[in-house]
Amino acid sequence: MDTERPGPGVRERIGRSLFSRVAGPSGPENRARIHQTPGPRWFGPERPVRRVHGDASMFIGGLRALLLQSLHPLAMAAVAGHSGYRGDPWGRLQRTSTFLAVTTFGTAVHAQEAVDRVRAVHESVRGLAPSGEPYHAADPHLLCWVHIAEVDSFLWAHQRYGQRPLDGAECDGYIDDMATVARALGVPDPPRDRAGLAARIAAYRPELRGTRQARDAARFILLRPPLPWPARPPYAVLAANAVAGLPPWAREPLRLPRAPGVEEVCVRPAGKALTRTIRWAMTPPPAPTGP
Repeated sequence: MDTERPGPGVRERIGRSLFSRVAGPSGPENRARIHQTPGPRWFGPERPVRRVHGDASMFIGGLRALLLQSLHPLAMAAVAGHSGYRGDPWGRLQRTSTFLAVTTFGTAVHAQEAVDRVRAVHESVRGLAPSGEPYHAADPHLLCWVHIAEVDSFLWAHQRYGQRPLDGAECDGYIDDMATVARALGVPDPPRDRAGLAARIAAYRPELRGTRQARDAARFILLRPPLPWPARPPYAVLAANAVAGLPPWAREPLRLPRAPGVEEVCVRPAGKALTRTIRWAMTPPPAPTGP
């Protein structure tokens, strides 16, 4: 029986398909611009943010971040009213992934340009939540919540599913790296280490609740992803691991059940295996050596 691993052709096809979903039709062009343009970067190659954002664990971390962010009713109202996540979910994902790539790996000039574009969009996003409360996407308080939910989720996913988890000092370094981006976006005092991140999340908890908009978004993200049927089983594994990573206080308002035992025995191992497969598919094979 042939037990060889799938060849480079299979790897290339899977990797190209994943990349096109995440990066969009301009992905190859953006990738070349981000990585090949000479010039100083915000983060050097040794910085933890590069290790985290370059790993396949970001697929799970990104889903967890969306669920966690939805718990702030004003942030969720802004997303529901202006982001087009239902009509163009892949476009939103592609814009987010490109922003993360540019600010993490791109030149300082390109990173600042990306930040300036996002800030201009935030300035125009205003409205009223269903509760009647006004929101403004440029509000530093809302920006901080979105930021800390992302940082907490990306770091959690990397530590659980990443190829090379960070040590304690590197975890603090990642949070500090992300604070650079947060300040550029308009967050005046983002947390810079694990203690600060935990304290800031705790401070937001009295404001969080599971609104109808949040629960609708969770159902869309988890149960009705705009994917072809063959892609839905692996997506379900990513989604199940994202849900498993939420703390109980975040699950309950979204009405997301917990399955003790099943998550540890089935969900997490499946998530680790799928993340390894994604990492393998999206890593270019080694160049062939001589004859």
